[in-house]
Amino acid sequence: MIDSHCHLEMFKKDIPQVIKHAQNAGVNTIITISSDTESIDEAIKIAEQYPMVYATVGIHPHDAKDLNNEILKKIFELSRHPKVIAIGEIGLDYHYDHSPREIQREAFASQLSLARDVGLPVVIHSREAFEDTIKILKEQNINKGVMHCFSGNLNQAKRAMDMGFLISISGVVTFKNATKIKEVARFVPDDYLMIETDAPYLAPEPMRGKRNEPAFLIYTAKALAELRGVTVEDIDRITTVNVNKLFHIGDLPRCEIAYKIRDTLYLNVTNRCTNICKFCVRFHTDYVKGHNLRLEREPSAEELIEAVGDPKKYKEIVFCGYGEPFLRLDIIKKVAKWIKDKGGKVRINTNGHGNLIHERKILPELERTYRFHLSESQCP
Repeated sequence: MIDSHCHLEMFKKDIPQVIKHAQNAGVNTIITISSDTESIDEAIKIAEQYPMVYATVGIHPHDAKDLNNEILKKIFELSRHPKVIAIGEIGLDYHYDHSPREIQREAFASQLSLARDVGLPVVIHSREAFEDTIKILKEQNINKGVMHCFSGNLNQAKRAMDMGFLISISGVVTFKNATKIKEVARFVPDDYLMIETDAPYLAPEPMRGKRNEPAFLIYTAKALAELRGVTVEDIDRITTVNVNKLFHIGDLPRCEIAYKIRDTLYLNVTNRCTNICKFCVRFHTDYVKGHNLRLEREPSAEELIEAVGDPKKYKEIVFCGYGEPFLRLDIIKKVAKWIKDKGGKVRINTNGHGNLIHERKILPELERTYRFHLSESQCP
């Protein structure tokens, strides 16, 4: 898992222990976020010391009154550091108003302009200032970044995503009365979802009241998995891909011919299809639940069988990828027979064109021979 937002410099002498706890909890990457002039230097030092840590550089709205040309120059220079992946956290905070609002807006715009010039994404802090945040982002023509620790409503989340921004969910989603954030967490499409701790703040349940740590990210992942009807493994994979894509860190997954979601295995046998549906996910992204389904070539029956392994490990095995499986009817027959012979259960998702493609009634044929469960859908 990736903790996409925390403040490691605030742990001071405990940093080695905190990082060890995170690794033991399955967190393999941490992004430490700067917020003032001192934390910028500290974030860089920590990122240099630990291979799993990356850093951002920027001035938080609380400290916007301290931003000047000298600090902007420093942020610009540090933005070229190999471990610096974004400008942030920057934005607006009208809850505390530690800096005058006009000063906040000026500092925000200046840092957005810098981010655009250096080509880095932005990490946005917006508290009780959504309209001004969106207004300034549009004025600066910024559409690459993340709304950190999102605290808005569903309509605001949609507006942010329409501009290209990802939505990062914090431990607040574990709180009993956090109904607004739970609604957002259920709705956000996979391609726009990130998770964070904002440690040492906002410890999730059941650690609420304690100092938060990146290791506690697992509780947010579990809450999200429950809300979205998937597994923690699915949340890990989805959010890891999104962080790596946004910040250009880590390796993105190669195309997959067999991919697991929840307790079901899906077989991606072709990307060809007899339909051209505008709503089809294959026209918008290479990924489904963090799996890359854009085939480099169509797999053979033997490759699919090898990828399945033991069919009894799964609730069912579904022929469903980025194309119409019935375009490869012979492959389906061969692989399905092997799965059934090994004690597995088989289903196929189809757009219903199988009979037209093969000019014969193939569904009764398959049902008699292989006892398929058939569903007219292309969505896993």
